[in-house]
Amino acid sequence: MSQDSLNVAQELRGEFEAVTRPDFAKIRAQFPILQQTENGQPLVYLDSGATSQKPLAVIEALDTYYRQQNANVHRGVYGLSERATELYEGSRETVRQFINAESTREIVFVRGTTEAINLVAHSWARSNMQAGDEIIVTEMEHHSNIVPWQLLRDQLGIHLRVLKINPAGEICLNDLKNMVSEKTKLLAITHMSNALGSINPVKEMTEIAHSVGAKVLVDGAQATPHMAVDVQDIDCDFYALSGHKMYGPTGIGVLYAKEALLEAMPPYQGGGDMIYSVTFDKTEYNVLPYKFEAGTPHIAGAIGLAAAVKFLQSIGLNHIAAYEAELLAYATDRLKQIKGLRMIGEAQHKGGVLSFIIEGVHPHDMATLMDQDGVAVRASHHCAMPVMQYYNVPATVRASLGVYNNRDDIDRLVASIEEAKEMLI
Repeated sequence: MSQDSLNVAQELRGEFEAVTRPDFAKIRAQFPILQQTENGQPLVYLDSGATSQKPLAVIEALDTYYRQQNANVHRGVYGLSERATELYEGSRETVRQFINAESTREIVFVRGTTEAINLVAHSWARSNMQAGDEIIVTEMEHHSNIVPWQLLRDQLGIHLRVLKINPAGEICLNDLKNMVSEKTKLLAITHMSNALGSINPVKEMTEIAHSVGAKVLVDGAQATPHMAVDVQDIDCDFYALSGHKMYGPTGIGVLYAKEALLEAMPPYQGGGDMIYSVTFDKTEYNVLPYKFEAGTPHIAGAIGLAAAVKFLQSIGLNHIAAYEAELLAYATDRLKQIKGLRMIGEAQHKGGVLSFIIEGVHPHDMATLMDQDGVAVRASHHCAMPVMQYYNVPATVRASLGVYNNRDDIDRLVASIEEAKEMLI
């Protein structure tokens, strides 16, 4: 990590030293899975970028729903259904507050970030783009923010343009300024890279895109567990997030979109709950956000997501950002002392992702041996093959941090890497 990044961590620590700092050891104790062993060793879980572990608050919210509150929503006049509906819609309000959306009408429950992006592609983009129009993405995007636009390119004749990154894994705002034009209709960007940890200046990028009349979609899957997000301050048109990345259940996520855009967009799917009335001649669609929520929703998932949001809020996103910045600085310093280790992604503004390779060792072999030590890391292209192509590597080993990690985890990580090196080289 650069000296600038270390300074950021120190500033964050100083900014909050006058405020009661959460006890992160007690926070870690709220995750039952971390009490178990793997291959006879205490589990060190460093794959939160793929999916986070779940605290008791989320597990108990799901258990309570299925034990005491299970019923379909919006359709029953009996008490159990009404209580389930109240919980479900209360979850929507919890998410609205979490990202500071203006209205719950702007909060659409989906399966996750991938479905949210596909919803925008199939509904908004198909209705507002034509041959010759341009979409801009960055070189660090997850496949979920590339493939939907390639499908549109092939079907509608639009152009997909790529904003390049530099060797540190950063984008240049001037490059974006030079790329946008009256042809640009959408800027689709990640808030925080899952493969590099780079945190993009999404507010400034949104301003640049809006200057030419383009809309902006932000993939916030990696950002929301680690930093405060204010969609009104960013002023993005769409923001997508996944519950399972932020200590919530799998199969639940959110598409935020400005209300005026959602009102004008056609439904993404048809079926129950997204209708107001149906005849064989005509269907009238439901009001927002239900127009985009066909069928029985993931009720338990929404309730679990709300529990996860409240868990994060109970700690404080600023405290989380400060703690993880310190841990990232410590981990970066330890990893850079390992001979033959090459860091992939060293952006000045970076979240808790450590991607690296060991000279002469395939990442899959490294991760397999580390598992024998009870250290769980990811070894793959991380659904970001263009990033791997940029750095000319087949894959990386990735250790991604969460609120439950600590310096002991980092020390175990380093020791496991050194042990695996001795066996493989």
